[in-house]
Amino acid sequence: MAAIQNYLQPASRAGVLLLCLGALNLSAEAQHAQTVLQGDPNPEGLALPAERQAVHPLTSPYYHEDAFITSDVRAWYVRHEFPNNSPIGGGDATVFAVQARVALTESVQIVAYKDGFIDIESGAVDESGVNDLAAGIKWAFLQDWENDTHAAVGIGYEVGLGGDDVLQDDDEIRLWGSWNQAWNRFHLGVNVNFMIPVGSEDALGDSDRLSWHVHADYYANEQWSPVVEINGYQTLDNGDNTPLPFSGVDVANLGAGDGEDVITAGYGFEFRSSEDLALRVAHESPLTDNEDLFGHRWTVSAVWGF
Repeated sequence: MAAIQNYLQPASRAGVLLLCLGALNLSAEAQHAQTVLQGDPNPEGLALPAERQAVHPLTSPYYHEDAFITSDVRAWYVRHEFPNNSPIGGGDATVFAVQARVALTESVQIVAYKDGFIDIESGAVDESGVNDLAAGIKWAFLQDWENDTHAAVGIGYEVGLGGDDVLQDDDEIRLWGSWNQAWNRFHLGVNVNFMIPVGSEDALGDSDRLSWHVHADYYANEQWSPVVEINGYQTLDNGDNTPLPFSGVDVANLGAGDGEDVITAGYGFEFRSSEDLALRVAHESPLTDNEDLFGHRWTVSAVWGF
């Protein structure tokens, strides 16, 4: 994401993140809540049929969060292509990252959702470096296992530890809500995020943003499930500084202007090699005429539940 010129002092920024991550030490004594990986029981101790268990989100890994409380590690590889007519002159970005989720109780989860390494090669940017670091906490206030209805809310904080030369170095607060519903083999999920930049104005502009995500998967058999996801990115204002006339979608917060909306569609599948390990692949491209930084994207990930 774009740099914030006068961001929070390092001690205070790191302190917010450590407050979230420090709770990981409690995980050894915490109860393991239900996980959506095959074979794990729900909090009532009743084993769910495999066809009722949903697939975790495949696309938009920074923001797309479901309502389930799980303990798992997710490894991500993202190959993002910029449009040839994009403001940074085409090219691509490659991301390697690992996320961790730990269930502290049956309804509370710590989420470390952003880290890793990014390499950008485009007409305007040819740099590599580390991503910002972000973590938060999620509370599943509704877990109706009988009717397969789940809802959760969360709050996260992104620390601008990455370099501004790779469109990072951004501090922001993230608020989100998630809802999931299953009808036997068919599973639906909805997630909405509100991102608020923290600190002084960015030289490239920063602004309040909204993202929303819709997920659908179908349990075909014990090994695999097809998945369709729709992702929307909206800039809510013109930022505190002179905004650039395009949206950074989930690549960066570049200010943009209101009305710079981008909607994408992703299609993929999950392959389950065991009860605890799932491999997933998705391809994503814009549905709107407005592409900005989104040409198309391949996302490959693996989920290991514990």
